[in-house]
Amino acid sequence: MLIDNHGRTINYLRLAVTDRCNLRCNYCMPSEGIDFVKNDKLLSIKELTTISEILVNQGIDKIRITGGEPFVRKDLMVLLRALAQMDGLNDISVTTNATLIGPHIDELKQLGIKNVNVSLDSINRETFERITRRKQFDTVHNNLIRLITEGFNVRINFIVLDGQNEQDILPILDVMKHYNVSVRFLEEMPFNGGSKNFASIKWDYKAILEHVRTRYPDFEKLESPATSTSINYSIKGHKGTFGIIPSFSRTFCGSCNRLRVTATGDVITCLYGKPKANLRDIIRNKSAEMGIQKAILKAVGTRAKTGFDAQKEHTDTVFDNSMTSIGG
Repeated sequence: MLIDNHGRTINYLRLAVTDRCNLRCNYCMPSEGIDFVKNDKLLSIKELTTISEILVNQGIDKIRITGGEPFVRKDLMVLLRALAQMDGLNDISVTTNATLIGPHIDELKQLGIKNVNVSLDSINRETFERITRRKQFDTVHNNLIRLITEGFNVRINFIVLDGQNEQDILPILDVMKHYNVSVRFLEEMPFNGGSKNFASIKWDYKAILEHVRTRYPDFEKLESPATSTSINYSIKGHKGTFGIIPSFSRTFCGSCNRLRVTATGDVITCLYGKPKANLRDIIRNKSAEMGIQKAILKAVGTRAKTGFDAQKEHTDTVFDNSMTSIGG
């Protein structure tokens, strides 16, 4: 079992498999993209599998596959097949933009990987294309509907962007009320490759909730797990639910149970903090298992208490990275 220096049990790994993405969302990176790392700097599927096995043996029982866009990796399913066979791993999930998942839906179901988070910041074609800078609306919509109708546990992640998509907050709830889906509204974070800086946001979790209240004044708060990052609600007559993730306000730090490993092997104990170790360098040397175990224990044992404390580790450079390079 992994327990950090603040007494929090760490059982959830967010494992990035690539820093690449086929979209160019304007809140994530500049229009020209970022300097993606060379392939030899990325962890191989074998290395990702080995790291996962070691961490599962240390007490990780939930792994979420992230990116970039995970399905950009042609060999992603090899990793997912290996994870599905891992004793002690109880929950495997994927976060995706749903552009490339279509050909893999049947196998995901066969493997029992049915928890899928879909990043979707608009249900309006024009707004979607303006934010993503790509014309993939129909593909995303069709794959989303297929995931829902085929019984996947789908959560839609909608980042509220001032002046861009706030007009879609209520319509996406109107559309999704017919489906057993959780729509989660996220506060914007300034991990955008340096294309925009801000010290405060208009659409914080309180503002989002009050906006929802203008259409649905009688929503009810749901009981959520202590480690949940989202505050969840139900609306009478809706099949699904909605939630709000205070990703910029960081109100959930006290119960954080997450560890991140980037596609290049950096160990990150908080999105706002500096990397604590690099597993790629360790796994490519002898005694990899013992070295990784020690690196993880050291990282977990020196965690910042909150995201605000983590940010102080590198205040001047904390927001220079793109979300796609730090694993989401």
